[in-house]
Parts: sequence; structure tokens; C-alpha cells
Amino acid sequence: MSRYRAAIIGTGSIAGNHIKALHELKDRVEVVAAVDVVPERVEEYSKKHGIPHYYTDAAEMLEKEHPDLVHIATPPNLHYSLIIQSLKAGASVLCEKPLCTSLAELDHIAEVEQQSGKFCSSVFQWRFGSRGQHFKQLIQQEALGRPLVGICQTTWFRNAAYYEVPWRGKWSTEGGGPTMGHGIHAMDFFLWLLGDWQEVSAFTDTLDRSIEVEDVSLAMVRFQNRVLGSIVNSVLSPREETYFRFDFQKATVELTALYSYTNDNWRFTQPKGQEDAAVASRWNELELNEASSHKAQLSMLLDSMDHQQRPISSTSDIRPTLDFLTSIYKSAATRQIVQRGSIVAGDPFYEHVSGTQQQKV
Repeated sequence: MSRYRAAIIGTGSIAGNHIKALHELKDRVEVVAAVDVVPERVEEYSKKHGIPHYYTDAAEMLEKEHPDLVHIATPPNLHYSLIIQSLKAGASVLCEKPLCTSLAELDHIAEVEQQSGKFCSSVFQWRFGSRGQHFKQLIQQEALGRPLVGICQTTWFRNAAYYEVPWRGKWSTEGGGPTMGHGIHAMDFFLWLLGDWQEVSAFTDTLDRSIEVEDVSLAMVRFQNRVLGSIVNSVLSPREETYFRFDFQKATVELTALYSYTNDNWRFTQPKGQEDAAVASRWNELELNEASSHKAQLSMLLDSMDHQQRPISSTSDIRPTLDFLTSIYKSAATRQIVQRGSIVAGDPFYEHVSGTQQQKV
């Protein structure tokens, strides 16, 4: 294993998750620099976490520090340009969601990956918990029978004060509402578990918050394996919960959590009178209890860097998710069912997830 030099760009609240993960893996990675446009904030953050160098300009940091890995924890509208800068500077990237705000941007990031030989990964930590990893294997092996029906709900609460932060609630800076900024984790996990999606029909609306973007979205999705799924994303729900339900031929699997999970957040149920000990044994054979976290994802990312391999959750791996989110917005705007892969260059939704909605506000 190598020990890598890492830098953090953006030192707001979410950067706390990144520095915690980096410190927990300090034998494998050293944090050499931090960047923020607010001088006082980056200085305070760096001194608090023992980071030796801090900057207010990302380009200067990249030129002087030559990090192997850059963590990007800025508002969404800055992600794309910082990813491109970092890749071109020879660094791998771990970026907060959403990675970017259009399929066009994602495809360009993929081109720069090929040119630089480095990879960009999106923070989708739900994929990396031990129970999620094990569950994925069981699905692939059809250990619970065929999957049939899925439910994915991100019902959270964000009040008016939350949207007083200038970059929130706007197409140009946040890139969308709960579809892009909140439910994205659960939806990515849902799609990753169930496989290739085929088509989606959706509604979005702004029911109660004074914002440009939606505050709720609902979608119905059909997968290529014929699984049918329903999805709800909301920031209007006082009792907050992230909930999944997966119905298989031989069992129901449920997950109830909020921002992360451990093995204890899952529930396994078999049909009454048709319990199968072999199926239950497969579900219970997991011993590791790794939470879904930035640390879990970072650990696997460092493994991939050690082996010079493309990491899980990099651009090609997450493109189906961004295609799906974009298709939700297009379906809601056009009142049409949208097929996977149908949004291509020349389509306004290819250039931005909002399509023509951004120009209407």
C-alpha cells in the first residue's frame, strides 16, 4: 500500500465527514492542504484538524502541493470546474454529490479521466456499508429469488431558514431540489442494487418552499429485469426517514435509516408458513458490520488507487444514476415516459438536468 497526499477543497459542514474519514485512515493517506474562498474559515478548519497548508485558490494549491487525491466539498455549481482542474493536475478526485449538474458535464469529465489517467468518484457512501455490499451479492446470485417490487423513499424536512443560504434552492447553483440534493443517495443505492433501469415516469412540484427548484418528486420506474419501483423524494416531511423495501420471491428486505446505516437498520422477513432455512442462512452469514460512511468509501477508493484500477462509484459507474435523475426532471416537465439513454446531445436536458425549466424562473 502507498501513503497518499490528499487535499480538501471546501471547508463547510460536509467537509467534517471527509476529514473524519481521512483521519481514520491516516496510515494510508496524509492531508496536506485545504482550500476555501473564505480565508478565516479555511484557516480555522486547517488549524483545528492539523492541516499544514491552506489556500483560498484551488489552482494555487494544486500547483504547489501536487496532491494524489482531492476531496471536493463545495456547493454543487463549483464541482465540475474543480473536478476538471484536479484531474488535469494529476490528482484523483472524490467529490460530493451531485458530481455535476448535467450529462454533458459528466461525459466531459469521463473524457478528461481518459486523458489524465486518473479517476473521479462521486460520494455515494450508501453503496459501501457491509450489509449493502452483502445484499448486492445476494441479489446477483438470486439467493432470495427474483426481485419483484421496490420502494425507495427519502422523506426529509428542510425549513425556510435552510434555503436562506444563497446557493440553495436555485437551478444554477444547487442544480435541483430533493431529487438532486437529498434523495440522490437513496436513489443511487436503489438503482445500484436492482440493476439497469429501463424507463421512468415522474412528477415534480414546489408545494411549500419559496424556491426555484422542486421540493418534492415522485417517480415510477421499470427495470430491465421487470422489477417495478416507486420513489418519493421530499423536503416537506416533519418525521424524517430514509426507507427502502425490496420484495423478492422468497423474502422481503427493508432498510430504515436517515443519513447512513449499519447492519442493525435492516429487516428480513419470509412468507409465513414458507420459511426457508437456507435462504435465512444466506442473509445471516454476514459477520462484518461496517457502516455506510465516507470512511468505507474512501477505504475502497484507496484500494483501487493501490491497484491502479477504476474505483466503484466513478463516472461510468454512476452515469445511469445521473441519467435517471435527469429523466425524472424531463418526464415531469414533458408528462412523458422517458427511456434510459434517450437523453443525448441536442436535448436541452442533456445540457442541464432542468432542461428548459431553468430559463423559465
